Amino acid sequence: MDERAYAIMMRMTIHPLFLPILFSIVLSGNISYYALILSSLIIHEVGHIIAAYLCGVKVERCVIMPYGGEIELKGNNSIAPKKQLVIALGGPVATICCIAATPFLDPLLAEPVLKIQIVLLGINLIPIWPLDGGRIIMSLIHIFYPRIRMVEFYLTISLILIAISVFITFILLPKSLFLLVLSIFLFLQIVNEWRFRKYRFAFEKHVIKRLT
Repeated sequence: MDERAYAIMMRMTIHPLFLPILFSIVLSGNISYYALILSSLIIHEVGHIIAAYLCGVKVERCVIMPYGGEIELKGNNSIAPKKQLVIALGGPVATICCIAATPFLDPLLAEPVLKIQIVLLGINLIPIWPLDGGRIIMSLIHIFYPRIRMVEFYLTISLILIAISVFITFILLPKSLFLLVLSIFLFLQIVNEWRFRKYRFAFEKHVIKRLT
């Protein structure tokens, strides 16, 4: 195996939140479906990693999440917004490539692969931080309207939407248990981003000013 590819794979880990899903799928006996989901998530993250590599940004670690993944980039807050946009688009582009490849697969394999890719793409393009859709919007904000009020407004909207998701999934228990846990997890991540928004924004503006 190429040393670079090996290094990429060595950086990948699975978040504990994803383990109960895998465990339930294994218990159901549908191991092949589990393999397709995991493979799809890895391909999605490889798309981000390739985009980061093309932008000259080093990937420290990649964590596979139920909705896709999180990649830790070296100098994350100092990365130019345009590069952040390209990296955020890398995962969805990889998933779209998988969708485009399904007509060439065996019909028995093509249907589940297509369903998995559509769900994965749909979830990741939801415009809520820290999903890919949210990262794309945040990058565009930093490119075209770099104001802390705009960042705060966007994070507030994300917080409200995910809070509504938590409420709805709670009402629909027990069928929505996984979605509830995922919504709470995203809610906590948005809260964390909100707490440090001013510091990160000030640092990013300082770095961008130095680069220009």
